[in-house]
Amino acid sequence: MFKSEPKTILQFLATHFDLLRQLFDIQVKNEVILKHQVYDTLNEFGSDVENQLFEHKLLVEQNDDFVINEPYFVLFEFILQQFKPLLPEEIEKFGQSIRTLFLHIKEGIHQDKNILLDRVEALANEIKKFTIAVTNNTVSLLNESRELKANTGKIEYQEKIQKARYLIDYYIIPLNTILDINHSQSIFNELLNVSQFSNNKRFDYADEGIRRQFEKLYNLLRQVIKDISQQSVILSNELLPLIDRIKTESEYLQGFHLYLTNGNCYKSIKPPKLFNTTRDNLYNLYIYENTKEYFDQFKNEEEVFVEEEKGMIEQWIFNKSEYKSELNSKLPVDDFFSWCKSAISKENEAFTLDNYFMVTSLIFEKDYAIHLDQENPKIYLKTDREELIMPKLKITKKENVSE
Repeated sequence: MFKSEPKTILQFLATHFDLLRQLFDIQVKNEVILKHQVYDTLNEFGSDVENQLFEHKLLVEQNDDFVINEPYFVLFEFILQQFKPLLPEEIEKFGQSIRTLFLHIKEGIHQDKNILLDRVEALANEIKKFTIAVTNNTVSLLNESRELKANTGKIEYQEKIQKARYLIDYYIIPLNTILDINHSQSIFNELLNVSQFSNNKRFDYADEGIRRQFEKLYNLLRQVIKDISQQSVILSNELLPLIDRIKTESEYLQGFHLYLTNGNCYKSIKPPKLFNTTRDNLYNLYIYENTKEYFDQFKNEEEVFVEEEKGMIEQWIFNKSEYKSELNSKLPVDDFFSWCKSAISKENEAFTLDNYFMVTSLIFEKDYAIHLDQENPKIYLKTDREELIMPKLKITKKENVSE
């Protein structure tokens, strides 16, 4: 039973952070923390907090050894930005669950509403987990690549090349495929399909509660698609070139090292000149003549003043109460979005899309009931510059609603 107070746990984490970080580093390196390593760490920091480690459930037993409890381990990973790279197969499992849930949502779109709500919520949760996994993986691979380039581990050239190839072949390229918009089977493309589907259903689904749930899913996906695109850019523009440079530089250095250490074997091969000295001027020999010619062309130039006319731009102000009164006088309206176009055209023929959608905001007023035309669910509205595809909605007055 968990008896520790939340504030007590947080205070313990802050007070003994260095000790806990050392235990975290041990587990990252060895996957477990041996009993003697726990006691050695406590002695090193002069701390007598063994009981608290188990009372707060920071450490749990694993056979005869210990590991940091999973929630705390994830917390330390996040705080230290130290994530273990996931194999593409581990990330792909999120793609499988996203595809399965999306398929069930489409198949059961007009069946039990409670099941549909649960599936949409579950899909949103899987998408969040997928985004976190991709972001953590990118951070982890970027850190490993930079450490490899700096060669903090002082590894040999051949091992450095092998590790660079390993990261490219087993992590970076497969992850890039998962996020590639041009790959038909990528999870990124599946997210685009979910976004388009939820965007349609947030308007044309009959039940208001489910419309709101699709609205939340759509807004989530707008941010997720932006975040995933950024991770894909990091992979393509930073991570792959960095790893490729590591591989190329290491191959050059390995060959040069081999030549220097085995010079007797290559006596017949004349080495290239490492330095070829040349001398040149920092400026053109005719810089004086060219500069004089440039300034001479401005000697007799007449001054020209250009005065731009600044026309006044008339700002259109949406009179909500006036439009609402006009809509009330026309109720019921069989085609709401067409009515909005006609109403604003009377006042402003050169209206913009921003002006138009200000008028359409009347649909969110509590006074009205909204009904989708099942026979003709879509309408097409044309302006001078755009064509809109909108649902055909009938607007009526709600009963028992005061003005």
